[in-house]
Amino acid sequence: MTATTALTGLAAYWDRYAIRKPSPPPGKALKDGLLWTPYEDHGPGEELLGNPASVLELGCSHGNAAAALAVKGIDVTGVDLSPVMIASARARWGHLPHTVFIEADALGYLARARRRWEAIYSIWGALWFLDPEQWMPLVRTCLAPDGRLVFSCAAPVPGCYGVQGMYGAGFTGPQTYVRRWAYEPEIWAKMLTEHGFCNVDAWVEPAPEPDHLGTLIIRAQV
Repeated sequence: MTATTALTGLAAYWDRYAIRKPSPPPGKALKDGLLWTPYEDHGPGEELLGNPASVLELGCSHGNAAAALAVKGIDVTGVDLSPVMIASARARWGHLPHTVFIEADALGYLARARRRWEAIYSIWGALWFLDPEQWMPLVRTCLAPDGRLVFSCAAPVPGCYGVQGMYGAGFTGPQTYVRRWAYEPEIWAKMLTEHGFCNVDAWVEPAPEPDHLGTLIIRAQV
């Protein structure tokens, strides 16, 4: 399977996800757009980003988080591999000033970028699904001095670390591989520090219920 074929298969996988999980109404989408956990009205919000004038979201989905920042006057770029996601984001939020949604794979876009952002973030988005040895140096290059990286994803299954794989189409049909990277907070912090990031915070935000899944949140600067 070539890299292009793999990306096409992944785009189709996320297209199906977008159709299965449509965006909520605009008011609720803006209200909940910058929730880092999957639990409503729970956990930190946009304060994790600081006060950036420009942001890049990797894995922007329907564009709700980007829109929640754009309405505050922030220059926003949203990137997603899924044509369906990008079409949805543009249809709903493309009218907002200083807002652009781009259909692209995150690694390719970072490698081609000719600008820097004051914050780069991913809310259960692309960074979880990319090799950190590849994306960390690219993100660092694309951050402005003192820029901030923030991302969230699922806390790892105890004892199951590193790259994890699943078949995106189940055990029949086209061979679509979906890979995710899982580490404990201290390992994420160590890797980011080794790639030149500083002021790294990494923790598991507890769920509202004690027996529910927590959210791993990472924040770092350059």
